[in-house]
Amino acid sequence: MPDPITLVSMIGLVGVFAFVFAETGLFFGFFLPGDSLLFTAGLLASQGLFSFPLLLVGSILAAIIGDQVGYWFGKKIGPRIFTREDSFFFKKKHVETTHAFYEKYGPRTVLIARLIPIIRTFAPILAGVGDMKYRTFVLYNIIGGVVWVTAFTTTGYLLGGVIGNNLTIIGWIVGGVIFVSVIPILKELIFKMKKKNIQV
Repeated sequence: MPDPITLVSMIGLVGVFAFVFAETGLFFGFFLPGDSLLFTAGLLASQGLFSFPLLLVGSILAAIIGDQVGYWFGKKIGPRIFTREDSFFFKKKHVETTHAFYEKYGPRTVLIARLIPIIRTFAPILAGVGDMKYRTFVLYNIIGGVVWVTAFTTTGYLLGGVIGNNLTIIGWIVGGVIFVSVIPILKELIFKMKKKNIQV
């Protein structure tokens, strides 16, 4: 996959909406770069490539609708997701990690998961599998979608207004956003490795 700047320039505004929807609503969208994509789109909007209000509203709607689709998908397939075999687009370990997250945070997972790659994809699906109260899910879904999209697009937009079109600085900032986005995953991997060593 190309770097976020090239990617956003290629796919355009509609493509950003489609990627946000896929990452939050389709189980095979877990590999999509949601955080860096939104940040970069906001940054490029500051350079006049997109309408920022349209980017903000469209991305929020895509995120909320994506989670809704994920919830109903999980509600329909039920526990079968736990017995599904691994494939290129599906890894059982992602479901198990998200399930553990649910055990710890409960319904708030739908909100908190917005900030964590991979878990953000499977959280609404497992909310449907676990038959979470629909009204509760919708509330956390809307709050999470608004906070996630607004935080990353607005930060990118404001920074873009400060640094202008300096591609070197933009590249470093986008790289930093990507790194920060994967920190929770790295922490989880390190924790599992330590736990495994202790058990051995």
